[in-house]
Amino acid sequence: MGTMTIPTVDLRTWRSGPPETRARIASTVDEALHTAGFLLLTGHGIAPELRTTIRHEAATFFHLPPPAKEPYAVRVGARGWLAPGAEANSYAEGAPSPPDLKESLSFAADEPTGDPAVDAEWFAPNTWPRETPGLRDAVQTYLRQLRTLSDVILELLAVVLGEPEDFFTRHTGHPTWGFNINWYPALERVGTPAPGQFRIGAHTDFGTVTVLDRQAGRGGLQVFTDADGWQDAPWDPAAFTINIGDLMARWTGGRWRSGRHRVLPPHPDAPAEELMSLVYFYECDPGTDVRGVDSHVYLRAQLDAITVD
Repeated sequence: MGTMTIPTVDLRTWRSGPPETRARIASTVDEALHTAGFLLLTGHGIAPELRTTIRHEAATFFHLPPPAKEPYAVRVGARGWLAPGAEANSYAEGAPSPPDLKESLSFAADEPTGDPAVDAEWFAPNTWPRETPGLRDAVQTYLRQLRTLSDVILELLAVVLGEPEDFFTRHTGHPTWGFNINWYPALERVGTPAPGQFRIGAHTDFGTVTVLDRQAGRGGLQVFTDADGWQDAPWDPAAFTINIGDLMARWTGGRWRSGRHRVLPPHPDAPAEELMSLVYFYECDPGTDVRGVDSHVYLRAQLDAITVD
């Protein structure tokens, strides 16, 4: 199976380029989000050393024996450890499948709004494993940078659509977000996948934009388009992989598609391969009306849908 052509956008060029260059970039983004819902982003200014630190600290946690991780176990949508078997992303498409072959450390927005009901559901405190004392500072630094970057991406997308730059960011004054550190263990650890079992099953993300820092591997990311079906996603160590989610697709009236994707199971030719992805899901302010849909009623329903009971 070949590798999909997904364009790379240099954010520095977008910010500083002449009008004709910006127009060309806007056309490229528009086409990419219409056909696949994905693009690669360079020039973001976030240092790779920070992601390396997060992976190192998270690996310490994931390699602990299960009893040591169990006190942190939570359901999908909560803050803590998503154990093997907790999640099946294909359920969001109504497709039956075995649970996803992964574990996650899951974090989310935690700065209260002052509304007790909203805060109880969407802005609860995060859980930081005691066994990895270096994780908290690294993750919090990374999350501050991703919040800023995500608003820049939303401003770019607004301009691409011919809207005012704050068309989306006027709805991110106090947004929700989620951050998953996804660990995809080696084949020799998880055993032979069941029929139809993936590291993450086919799905679309739920929010506005997703900022993904991933590692290349045989059991890696694939993206679906109507023209080419499933294809391996391109990888650039200097780039973030960006895709839009269901709320953004709805916001554009279907002009752009929510990027459908999956993560392949561990490959028998690479039985020792383990990968770790850092996935930031950016959303919007609770209660935002997105073309007649309450954003967070939708988000909660989707999070519940992918939970394995």
